[in-house]
Amino acid sequence: MTFALTADNAAHVFDLALDPQSVLDIRDAIFRNVNLAPGSAIPSDGDPRIDRALPGFLFTCGPDHIRHPEPVEGAPDGRRYPLHGSYSSHPAKDILIEEDENEAVCSARVRTDLANGETAELARRWHADRVTGDIRLDDSVTNTGNGPWPPVAMYHMNINTRLFDDRTKLTGAMLPGGELPWRFADGDVSIFCVPAGDAATDGWAEIAIGPIASLGGRSLHVKFRVDTLPYLQVWRNQSPGCHVMGIEPVSNRLASRAELIAAGEMPDFAPGESVDYALAFSVR
Repeated sequence: MTFALTADNAAHVFDLALDPQSVLDIRDAIFRNVNLAPGSAIPSDGDPRIDRALPGFLFTCGPDHIRHPEPVEGAPDGRRYPLHGSYSSHPAKDILIEEDENEAVCSARVRTDLANGETAELARRWHADRVTGDIRLDDSVTNTGNGPWPPVAMYHMNINTRLFDDRTKLTGAMLPGGELPWRFADGDVSIFCVPAGDAATDGWAEIAIGPIASLGGRSLHVKFRVDTLPYLQVWRNQSPGCHVMGIEPVSNRLASRAELIAAGEMPDFAPGESVDYALAFSVR
């Protein structure tokens, strides 16, 4: 399924290919004929769900787990939460597309079976402003199971770093000194996670990566709600065959589940309760 955005101003042309077989995440994100997604230039952790998701421009972690596998609390059979949680490979249902000359909207629902035996439902809404070129995602996650569990979320926005050059940098108020070179730190692989709440304006934080020469010197700008996504994680991988950076708004700091639960940073929500997340991006 292709969700196309063509703005009135020729400077804003974004074509998004959404994946109805995996949470309506974004496969390709093509701006003025340049695909920002990394495609095959990604690592493999051996999980076929994530091998399908990671080549795309955006995939969603959660709602029961983020990051790498860890044991399911209290499970007698030694079950583990899967890599990046249970969302990936869950199909979208009730897909509805509405559009006119000013905007396009794609909404859907995703019923998710969780690793802890519970269930959740994601109500997802993509909105494209055809005048400004801005793309916004609004998610609402509801506990549809029989018991409480702690919701978590991470949005992996993956970019092909072969598009970058020595002028490209990360810019954002949450970063040390306000900016970092895109090849931050030494080595082929690096990751950091920083609080973003103090960098917010009207409840939203923003980070940019650019300039990107193939986008006409423009930058990719990413905004996210900090009430439920209070951290920003950034990951890059330039190991042999890999050319990818992830800009990742996330609900929790970089720590184990046991540490986060013990610190009260992963509170449960009860059956019937919901939690909302939102992010937006544009090229300008």
